[in-house]
Amino acid sequence: MAAAGEIEWLRRDYVEGDLLGQFLVVAATDNPVVNRAVFREATEKDILCNAVDDPPFCDFYFPSVVRRGDLQIAISTAGASPALAQRLRKEINGQLPLDVGDWLTDLGNLRREVTQTEPLNEERKWLLHQLAQREVCGYEACPSRLLAREHALKNPLPEKKS
Repeated sequence: MAAAGEIEWLRRDYVEGDLLGQFLVVAATDNPVVNRAVFREATEKDILCNAVDDPPFCDFYFPSVVRRGDLQIAISTAGASPALAQRLRKEINGQLPLDVGDWLTDLGNLRREVTQTEPLNEERKWLLHQLAQREVCGYEACPSRLLAREHALKNPLPEKKS
């Protein structure tokens, strides 16, 4: 990242004042004394800080995240066991189909169609839960899309009064 110019890397020891003007800092040295000094300065300057592998000196934790398109599953152990979070991420990642993000996109598109054609009521809620359990696809003759259109005929939006 430094070579690409994405971050500035100062190849030297931390000194008080290094955090000036920062919003967030990650203290990730192999020296707990340095990490805690960084945390102390961050706290004094109202800067968010994560002292890696030292939960009491963290304002936030980095979760392990599984991503498939818009689907994101975050796993956190609140710093108690990053190794467990990583293991769970790998297990969930291995169980999710690679195309679940595409399916979610199609489901989201169909949901928008349903919310535009049906009133907010228990019938619409039921339909959306049914669709979340079915195969949804992007093409017009998709069985789930046909189900939604048929359902809209039974649960139409109320007529607008002029």
